[in-house]
Amino acid sequence: MKNIVLIIAFALLSVSLQAQKFQKIDKSVVDIAYYPAEAPIRIFKKNATKRAALEPKIRVIYSRPLKKGRTIFGELLKFNEPWRIGANESTEVLFMTDVTFGDTLVKAGRYSLIIIPTETEWTLKLNTDLDGWGNYSYDPSKDIASITAPIQKSKKEIEALSIALYENSENIIHLKIGWDKTIAEFPIRINE
Repeated sequence: MKNIVLIIAFALLSVSLQAQKFQKIDKSVVDIAYYPAEAPIRIFKKNATKRAALEPKIRVIYSRPLKKGRTIFGELLKFNEPWRIGANESTEVLFMTDVTFGDTLVKAGRYSLIIIPTETEWTLKLNTDLDGWGNYSYDPSKDIASITAPIQKSKKEIEALSIALYENSENIIHLKIGWDKTIAEFPIRINE
């Protein structure tokens, strides 16, 4: 009797496991940018003070599409139209502390990021609509803050969309976005 119950349980488990399918590998890999950049590996620091200094304050999760010989700005991404900053899911930022974004005080929390590019500048918008796909769920009425910054031309072509966070001056963190031959940096003040 015991063997029959085990055989039935195994058969049911096998059917259940076969019903689960894994997603195929996406062409645009998901990546994460942290401030401070070494936040994910802070556990390897030998003393508590160094580990505490690396506690994350900002995290950005985004997909990294490739240029693949295409003209990105003005063609693939139309000027004056919202862009999710990446591919697939909307790009998301998590502030672990209150920040000043542009002229707006923003509470710690999770937000989506949208850019509206022009030929000379980008406007980065912070939006409360989460877990969207592309720009399809973007609702401008849910924008809570924005920063406009001039673009800079890169000397080298940036094949994969890239985002970095670094301290430009005390408590001023720059969110740097680059793709193709275009870079823009947005200052965010950490309010501690």
